[in-house]
Amino acid sequence: MLQPEVALHSKAAHTNALPRLVIYYQTHHDSSGKFISIRPLLQPGISVTHVILAAIHINEDPNSITLNDQVLEHPRYQPLWPELRILQASGVKVMGMLGGAAKGSFLRLDGSNEQFERYYAPLRDLVHQRKLDGLDLDVEEEMSLQGMIRLIDRLRSDFGKDFIITLAPVAKAMLDPTKNLSGFDYMELEVVRGNEIAWYNTQFYCGWGDLSNTLMYELMVQKGWNPEKIVVGMVTNPKNANGFVPLEMLLPVLGTLKRQNQRFGGIMGWEYFNSLPGDIHQPWEWARMMTIHLGRGDAPQQ
Repeated sequence: MLQPEVALHSKAAHTNALPRLVIYYQTHHDSSGKFISIRPLLQPGISVTHVILAAIHINEDPNSITLNDQVLEHPRYQPLWPELRILQASGVKVMGMLGGAAKGSFLRLDGSNEQFERYYAPLRDLVHQRKLDGLDLDVEEEMSLQGMIRLIDRLRSDFGKDFIITLAPVAKAMLDPTKNLSGFDYMELEVVRGNEIAWYNTQFYCGWGDLSNTLMYELMVQKGWNPEKIVVGMVTNPKNANGFVPLEMLLPVLGTLKRQNQRFGGIMGWEYFNSLPGDIHQPWEWARMMTIHLGRGDAPQQ
């Protein structure tokens, strides 16, 4: 079990008021190639705290970092960067997601010190140039605990105390170190570097978790995890991943978790572009519904 004094060392300065409302933004264009704007999240009645831009990949050529399949300077991303600046100017924290299902980024950061420096330096420069507020480390490949510690320490050293560092484990990894996609033990990482990790975007889907009830979350809290550091992750549309829970079933579960945990860490959605109930035509309606349900901001209560 985690030591309580360690589990409580969350970086409150890294977050807006709890509970957080986090949404991933990976699909930036529709099937016709039209840009999918993220600016509707700034409408009145919506109180998203963090947008995570996905997915950043470190490739074999250290100087060829890509956002999904294209370099960050590609013309298709021309409207994206100004919109993210507008979100930041409006108080939304904009982070980048490193890794994900496409393997290789963390393998390249987990080698010798010389190899680490070669692949880390362009990533550091990218974060500076794009003025990201933080990085979400989505490790879905084998990585050593010491390699993750080295990466976290370097990010903190280079970007300071206000830089947001999060991880995105599958839900089972919070309970059983043998059931994760990352190779290292998240409970061990929390003990040694929990004071540097703002929270965990915990994936309750794809067979690694279940949000049709509160049991798995309750087991995490019983094991010693601080509720403030667990952001409950869900799929926003059954087309995005397995494990979608219909809203009529999901909302009572989230309501129970929030009532039972005074410092409930919040929720995250994968992903923005087709979130239900609005789907591709009004994907921001998911964020509006969650704002209301979480009682965030000035959204009307229902």
